[in-house]
Amino acid sequence: MSPVVHARANPPSAVREHRGRYRRILRFAAANLAATWWFELFLPRIGLGGVAARTRSRRMQRFARRFHDLAVELGGLMIKVGQFLSSRLDVLPPEITKELEGLQDEVPPVAFPGIAALAAGELGAPPDRVFASVDESPIAAASLGQAHRARLNALDAGDTGLDAVVLKVQRPGIGAIVDVDLAALRKVAGWLSHIRLVSRRADMRALVEEFAQISLQEIDYLHEAVNAERFAADFAGDERVAVPEVVWERTTRRVLTLEDVTAIKITDVRALRAAGIDPAAVAPVFAAIMFDQLFTNGFFHADPHPGNIFVTPAPAGAGGLPWKLTFIDFGMMGEVTASTRSGLRKLLIAAAARDGKGLVAAINDVGVLMPSADSVGLERAMTQLFARFGGMGFAELREVDPREFRDFAVEFGDVVRSLPFQLPENFLLIIRAMSLTSGVCSALDERFNLWDSVEPYAAQLLRTERGNLVQDVARQAVDAAGVALRLPGRLDALAGRLEEGSLQVAVPRLERQAARLERAGRRIGSAVVFGGLLVAGAIVRADDLAFGNVLMATSSLPLLHALWAGRRGR
Repeated sequence: MSPVVHARANPPSAVREHRGRYRRILRFAAANLAATWWFELFLPRIGLGGVAARTRSRRMQRFARRFHDLAVELGGLMIKVGQFLSSRLDVLPPEITKELEGLQDEVPPVAFPGIAALAAGELGAPPDRVFASVDESPIAAASLGQAHRARLNALDAGDTGLDAVVLKVQRPGIGAIVDVDLAALRKVAGWLSHIRLVSRRADMRALVEEFAQISLQEIDYLHEAVNAERFAADFAGDERVAVPEVVWERTTRRVLTLEDVTAIKITDVRALRAAGIDPAAVAPVFAAIMFDQLFTNGFFHADPHPGNIFVTPAPAGAGGLPWKLTFIDFGMMGEVTASTRSGLRKLLIAAAARDGKGLVAAINDVGVLMPSADSVGLERAMTQLFARFGGMGFAELREVDPREFRDFAVEFGDVVRSLPFQLPENFLLIIRAMSLTSGVCSALDERFNLWDSVEPYAAQLLRTERGNLVQDVARQAVDAAGVALRLPGRLDALAGRLEEGSLQVAVPRLERQAARLERAGRRIGSAVVFGGLLVAGAIVRADDLAFGNVLMATSSLPLLHALWAGRRGR
């Protein structure tokens, strides 16, 4: 058991409960990792890949259903993990995302006496004495806390100019639960880091640490309050966006009091139409605001699911919109560094221009591709992808013959899977934000085409980038002059090494191919020995049971060597 389980002072019963929680998470992870290894790695190696393929969809559904049940029962960060998985429509099969999408709304609430006791400890008095009134029925229950409507007392109302507020209170004991869940996730990440197929794609330990940092910030409501004010400052004067005010006098690390800005949930299409608001007109505005956060401000809402965004009817402003988008829940926010933001701008411009080569260059700039990656095949794949599917909306893509997608996946799937990808800092949140943005826009308008929002935004970015063109040209000229000045000395050194015979030339692809052939030879030898021992054991067993069993058992050693050599060669 991880020592983190004892990090907070808890009675013995709570410690036992946390220990059981920790073990349940690890047992679930171990069982599913073992099943994945058996079906996706072992069976294909012994020629039974077809069996794994035929049962894959059913196994994915079963895994998602079991995780869903585990997350609802345990709560805590397991809900957060499930919500993240449900938003990964880009990389996870629908069998998983569909099953887990309900986790956004299925968190059971905590009984009000427990919430009131925690709030009293934080505010110094029971809620019914601090506030004029508090509604005991929660308006929202999340994995880490829940929210109740309240009214400020006369003194606070006079000081703040507010009356109706939302009282957000942490779930009792959530700090210790977060510690336990993070300890379990760190353990699972350690297991995954030893699987080369996973470790080549991502640093799982680093991803869990990023997730841990995000989660610990989410249970610090002072941090969320600061985020809300920073977000409001970024959009000060923008009539498209509204943000609730923070009541600092009634806010602590575990209690947050905000202006009540409840309005129409952004995906409530029926309510929008009843208010005279066209849902299809909301989608591009929402997308543009998210682009502003990611590509211009660099500070973005990383959890823009429908429960965190309202459409608030308002008098038409300078922009001509008779409504605003009101954002709430600023516990999960992300920052894009200047270098990453520059790379994302280039990526957006390349995507809008259907420029496969430029897109891969931008991916390199962002840092998603590791420096050792051979990106020629990826450039070709992206160019053909844009040529065939570029500019299509979701409705159009649904009408494409599935065989076209399958043929494309077969042709370029190996190229993409062979590339060493990595996730730069905060990229997990960027992916989440864009996945949720796409989902919300599609819910507002099933014909919504993300390109319609990308292209004008990319054109605006391109105009901005051209403003720096003279500086870029000057910088490149200086770099070129520096290379020219250093060139004679480098050529002289190269000639000297040629004369001495000390010049070495590395051909990585040839070396990898040679190593692969050598491993294949060893695997064939081991497989022959395995087959010989197994057959010999089966024959001898008829006359000498003990010796035959020994031979058959010994045959497992060369079999394991053959499989291990193959795994190392991947």
